[in-house]
Amino acid sequence: MTKAPILNVSGLAKRFGKVVALQSASLSVAPGEVHALMGANGAGKSTLVKVLTGALRGDGGTILLNGEERSFRSPREAREGGIVSVYQDPALVPDLSIRDNFRVAGVDFDKGRPWFAKFGLDRLDPGMRAGDLPLAKLRMIDLARALASDPLILLLDEITASLSADLAELAFRAVRRWRDMGRSIIFISHRLAEISSICDRATVLRDGRTVGVIDPAAGHETDIVNLMLGRATDGLDDRPSDPSEMKPLNATNHMEVRGLSVGYRLRDVSFALRAGEVLGVAALEGQGQHELFECLSGLRAPDSGRILRQSRPVAFRHPADAIDAGIVLVPADRTEALLPHRSVRENVTLPDIRKVGSWAKLSLVADRTRAVRATAELEVDTRAESEVRQLSGGNQQKVVIARWIASGFEVLLCYDPTRGIDVGTKRQIYTLLRKMAAGGASVLLYTSELAEIRIACDRALVMFGGQIVGEVPASRADEAELLQMAHGIVSTHGTPAS
Repeated sequence: MTKAPILNVSGLAKRFGKVVALQSASLSVAPGEVHALMGANGAGKSTLVKVLTGALRGDGGTILLNGEERSFRSPREAREGGIVSVYQDPALVPDLSIRDNFRVAGVDFDKGRPWFAKFGLDRLDPGMRAGDLPLAKLRMIDLARALASDPLILLLDEITASLSADLAELAFRAVRRWRDMGRSIIFISHRLAEISSICDRATVLRDGRTVGVIDPAAGHETDIVNLMLGRATDGLDDRPSDPSEMKPLNATNHMEVRGLSVGYRLRDVSFALRAGEVLGVAALEGQGQHELFECLSGLRAPDSGRILRQSRPVAFRHPADAIDAGIVLVPADRTEALLPHRSVRENVTLPDIRKVGSWAKLSLVADRTRAVRATAELEVDTRAESEVRQLSGGNQQKVVIARWIASGFEVLLCYDPTRGIDVGTKRQIYTLLRKMAAGGASVLLYTSELAEIRIACDRALVMFGGQIVGEVPASRADEAELLQMAHGIVSTHGTPAS
């Protein structure tokens, strides 16, 4: 007789303004099961998890836990109800001791000791400050704390990301032991090899909907990928550039990266960015692309490796150093780059602030002609230009790009610049990137939408586990192949990616 599910989610919906994050999502987890939750970036996994754990309130649908309808108003309430999560970034307070971090979560530290022993952490001083420990140990402590709370549902979100192989294996042993005790685990990972080896079933989300429940055993990876990919490309099938604006790639390298490393997250990454090209970076979440862009833009110093500009080594202590070297960043979160209460013109001419002594003088020295020309080229809606916060998200992102058009650059770093932007604006931005490359600039573009690699780029690097595992020309950047490579299934040569 089939056991009744311990967790049954049906018809779950969540909107953020006009954006539909979840629409009729479902999930059923049986007792004693490791159940994978899968989907491409933006499929709705994070939103579903946040609703389950009380971080968000759903707009519709039901959550049944042990047959009882529940709706949690906070993560603490979800934890008390039996759903405990361990995220990629440990939820430990840096200034508190290990013991106190257990206490604030309402978990008896002594119940965590057996797990500490299994994870090789039994020699740690419980009075140690959490912030003094390395990330890998913090993650294992967070897992031990979650297990010690004896949850009905243990939710693991990218638990092995940045863990060494030995620690990852200890985490897998804990998952198997928990399952053998009749407990249930929801397991989220971009690594299909992990899903195949440890999970009993997998629910796949796409565009906020549940599109299938599948046996993830080895050999079924293609079926999972096909479920994840079964959406249209939203009218972005063709390259938006004008062929008359295209020209052969220049042999000059505007930037070279050699052996760049940041802890476990970025490992020995090397590539060259040529003048006149848009080089794509294809990767799933947490594969080192964020650290790569931080190093190149001066936000983070690498642990090792070199960055070369026009064959000369450069070292950035601050984003201003990168800007001075002609390398500029367009972040995914436009709020990081904008002054929301300032006008469009002031935001576009922001780099000029270093040339003046105060904001009062900025309005006197700003080059209004450059600002007007740049905003016009991007067709920025300036009807609300008195404060840039009044613009739509797409127009705000255009303002960030217009800033660098106005001030000049040689290398443009674009980190998921079209996230949350409508299709029409996407086409405008990609057309502009192609135009800038045709004019001799270089663009390094990370996009979470793999289908857009072929549209916007000349070639693409694929990252997995902090490394580059493949390079493909845009003309052959098939989305299914990119997704398999991004999951570490195959390299560009068709061999298993290391």
